[in-house]
Amino acid sequence: MSGGPFVLAFDEIGLDDVARVGGKNASLGELLRTLAPTGVRVPGGFAITADGFRAHLDATGEADRVYAELDALDPSDTAALARTGASIRARIEAAPLPETVRAAALAAYRGLGDEVAVAVRSSATAEDLPTASFAGQHETYLNVRGEADLDLAVRRCMASLFTDRAIVYRTEQGFPHRQVALSVGVQRMVRSDLACAGTMFTLDTESGHRGVVLVDGAWGLGESVVKGRVDPDEFMVHKASLDAGFRAVFRRTLGTKARRLVLADAGAAREAVREEDVPPADRARFVLDDDEVLELARWAMRIEARYAELAGRDEMPMDVEWAKDGTTGALFVVQARPETVHARTGAAALETDRLEADAPVLLEGRAVGSRIGAGRVRIVHGTEDLADFREGEVLVAEMTDPDWEPVLRRAAAVVTDRGGRTCHAAIVSREMGLPCVVGTGTATSALAAGREVTVSCAGGSTGRVLDGRVPFRREVLDPSSLPEPRVPLMLNLADPGRAFALAQLPAAGVGLMRMEFVINHLIGVHPMALLHPERVTDPAVRAEVLRRAAGHRTPPDHFVDRLAEGVATIGAAFHPRPVIVRFSDFKTNEYAGLLGGADFEPVEANPMIGFRGASRYADDRYREAFALECAAIRRVRDEIGLRNVIVMIPFCRTLGEARAVLDEMARHGLVRGEHDMRVYVMCEIPNNVILADEFAELFDGFSIGSNDLTQLVLGVDRDSELLGATFDEQDPGVKRMISMVIERAHAGGRPVGICGEAPSNHPAFAEWLADEGIDSMSLSPDSLPTVARRLAAT
Repeated sequence: MSGGPFVLAFDEIGLDDVARVGGKNASLGELLRTLAPTGVRVPGGFAITADGFRAHLDATGEADRVYAELDALDPSDTAALARTGASIRARIEAAPLPETVRAAALAAYRGLGDEVAVAVRSSATAEDLPTASFAGQHETYLNVRGEADLDLAVRRCMASLFTDRAIVYRTEQGFPHRQVALSVGVQRMVRSDLACAGTMFTLDTESGHRGVVLVDGAWGLGESVVKGRVDPDEFMVHKASLDAGFRAVFRRTLGTKARRLVLADAGAAREAVREEDVPPADRARFVLDDDEVLELARWAMRIEARYAELAGRDEMPMDVEWAKDGTTGALFVVQARPETVHARTGAAALETDRLEADAPVLLEGRAVGSRIGAGRVRIVHGTEDLADFREGEVLVAEMTDPDWEPVLRRAAAVVTDRGGRTCHAAIVSREMGLPCVVGTGTATSALAAGREVTVSCAGGSTGRVLDGRVPFRREVLDPSSLPEPRVPLMLNLADPGRAFALAQLPAAGVGLMRMEFVINHLIGVHPMALLHPERVTDPAVRAEVLRRAAGHRTPPDHFVDRLAEGVATIGAAFHPRPVIVRFSDFKTNEYAGLLGGADFEPVEANPMIGFRGASRYADDRYREAFALECAAIRRVRDEIGLRNVIVMIPFCRTLGEARAVLDEMARHGLVRGEHDMRVYVMCEIPNNVILADEFAELFDGFSIGSNDLTQLVLGVDRDSELLGATFDEQDPGVKRMISMVIERAHAGGRPVGICGEAPSNHPAFAEWLADEGIDSMSLSPDSLPTVARRLAAT
């Protein structure tokens, strides 16, 4: 393309050309030149260079005046900022392009086809650096068609270097205004208005965990996702499993996707799109199938590898925008830039906020980050409301806008009606370290202005708005500061929502993942009620069972899908470290408390030592439900590829029960020893100790459940308030039992860990266990640092 110094085709440029065409355009050129041959599809186009922008600014005669006005401006004076920015933009937009620039741009446009529709995007020369994203600072115009509209869109893009938000951002990031120029990218439109679009990140955006790809998507143009107009679908893909050839989508979250942006009639650049409702049937289905998600994830990983190679680094987390063309069904990458929040912080300290009291929950949504903040509610409907915003208030809005960033920096927290974890509000809140809850649905109507609230993102993936100012504390831990203990320390972990953050701790893996948390909190229905809803006697309960299972192929799939996602999330977070997953160990009274459970559970006088654990799995009263648990584990290991997941049998009373359970597992494709399938047994019954030699022949390892073992050695109900003082894991009899099983298991070549609460609660007991030769200890996350230091010191 002979565009002189003012126009370059995308396939003529690469990342070395940021000074000429800005970060966004340089990235598009790099993708097109180096990754298109590997199958990554990128729409073609061209860039009007930074020299073209400078030529336009010089031709207006305004350059010196513009920069003098900016140098004299106090960006914190919002009124002066608005006046100055508007005046500069109007002058630049109104001036005609220099003929040399205009002629080169129109010639390149004609080369794309006969008045083809294009996207016209701004690309600043200081943009998309690993330390500064400039995301949303400058304008983009979609569905631009024809030479006159292209000319207008180019001038408007150039003028957008001086939006209020861009002026403030440059000032705060330390970029001199004169040193930042703007290139304009002109790219063939992908007709995602007829399909879907979204973003993807090559890490977990909340924790910075590098082992996954996060894909977001919604119907229509991608602006809906980027700017937080919708609650999008969300998919998580495990990188290592995908590399190994597995179908590694391990989590899917269906968004509401109530509205979409579509192309309007071509005309003035600002009127090129319109918003419309999404039909209910489309809201209820995912925008992508698994094959498409996996294709996008592979592309994201190739892009990350290329950028890391160019930067001379082992990894380079990326923020990528994708679109699907509704006319051809083809997927495209339309932008790629380095991710900025975690790239900037690197291996930062693990900050943990903790609520110190309970309070009523007013709203829930998706948590962004893990912080807590409190303040008075300020409802913001538009820019006109920002003047009243006060430092330390909680900004509540339908969605945020890039123009609001100067005010967002003064907020204690952010809450929105709409948006997902990669929308504008989420991205900016992460950069600013603000607690943010997105996609609540009703925040602007449910929260009264002036009401004091606490916004908590410290409870995993669900963010909550609590009534009043709730006291909290912040703990800071540098994981690298912990010494290496003489015994591997693992974690007791049940909540998948905390997995990626806690995986930063220097733990040897997860020594106990309780299925019960996922069943209780993420499924909420008794598995037999899902298998046999016709046996649920209460019509209202039966209807609720079926309602919760809606959206899955069959009601039992609700159980398998959600359980597999919960287990896989923890497995992916800690991969390749082992994750020991205990099959369900509810007591009958607890199972009866699940939706529909009362029709399937017996009433026992003492459920603690009743129909629980291994005794259920091969029994006709639960056998079908155990098959669902096995199906979930098989999906995690054999389809998603998380072979680091180990299963464990709880409350296994006899050798006969052990053999029956192993046979039942094998019937459902979980064969011990096949595909590195390891099966552990809980050691929590005296018979497990007495017959440890025989149990060692059937299982690959032991995990001591000190709570139940203490209960059965001492004959004390662990829940008894009257006998609380007698219940002591450090009783000599209990310790003798633990010593015996360690000795006998080791004689049989089997490792022994402990996952009860005793070493978490009593560091001295942890020292004794280490002296006895325990192979691992599984602790509560809070206690791991203390025990690590204690064991290292001794």
